[in-house]
Amino acid sequence: MRIVFMGTPDFAAASLKKLIETQHEIVGVFTQPDKPKGRGYKLVAPPVKELALEHGLAVYQPEKMRDGTALSILKELQPELIAVVAYGKILPKEILELPKYGCVNVHGSLLPKYRGAGPIQWSVIDGEPVTGVTTMYMGEGLDTGDMILKKETPIGENETYGELHDRLAEIGAEALVETLDLIEQGNAPREQQDDTLSSYAPMLDKKIARLDFNEPAQKLHNLIRGLSPWPVAHTTFNGKLLKVHRAVLVRDKNGNPGEVLDRKRLIVACGEGALELKEVQLEGGKRISGEDFMRGRQAQKLGE
Repeated sequence: MRIVFMGTPDFAAASLKKLIETQHEIVGVFTQPDKPKGRGYKLVAPPVKELALEHGLAVYQPEKMRDGTALSILKELQPELIAVVAYGKILPKEILELPKYGCVNVHGSLLPKYRGAGPIQWSVIDGEPVTGVTTMYMGEGLDTGDMILKKETPIGENETYGELHDRLAEIGAEALVETLDLIEQGNAPREQQDDTLSSYAPMLDKKIARLDFNEPAQKLHNLIRGLSPWPVAHTTFNGKLLKVHRAVLVRDKNGNPGEVLDRKRLIVACGEGALELKEVQLEGGKRISGEDFMRGRQAQKLGE
């Protein structure tokens, strides 16, 4: 098939890489415009653009999707299908209806749960035992299109958002290729979503990153995992910000919320149970283990 691929971050790059390995003809790649980063505000290309250029693919970076520019380009490219993975822009109706086989999206959750921009993070924060990816036909609603394939995977007890993201990117890439083959063969299933079972996963807000040790250890453990590697959960130590990159549950210790329960390991009591903070970063310092943090410190309480 003649395919236009639309995507921007690493999650999408995994799908494009897999697509390049197939016999499908990629006639163009759409991605977000380069953005300034770092102290020098140097323009940085999205991962999808870098990968596309490495393989000699034509790259398009329209600022808007509704001013006719993107539609004009797509009419020239004449794709039979548009594959969309974490593109970051809403496609107008005239683009959705342009390709012969429509537009197909890879979404990082088991729809209809976790529609929206942060499905992977929120599945971890909410303590879900299982997640996955869903491929679907795109409509005008937010992740509401008819589903094609679902691929499930368990979430590890200590798995972080970053680790799960990388696994789902690969699972999503495989699901996309399988979906395209089914569509080309005329065998793709089409299942309508049950809106009554839907939930929304908004973009993360840094306001949720502060740890409240009055909460149960399990809830805080899920929050820490879901916010790693960004924006990273945090607390305070002697008035300084202390980022918590990784933690594990400690089920045999209890104490007053925020109290440090061990002289060598950074074990902190919660409202219910306790957490060992395995990797932390004090304001102005490097990321270190909890044991290294405890060396030479008389840490008695966090959150003050």
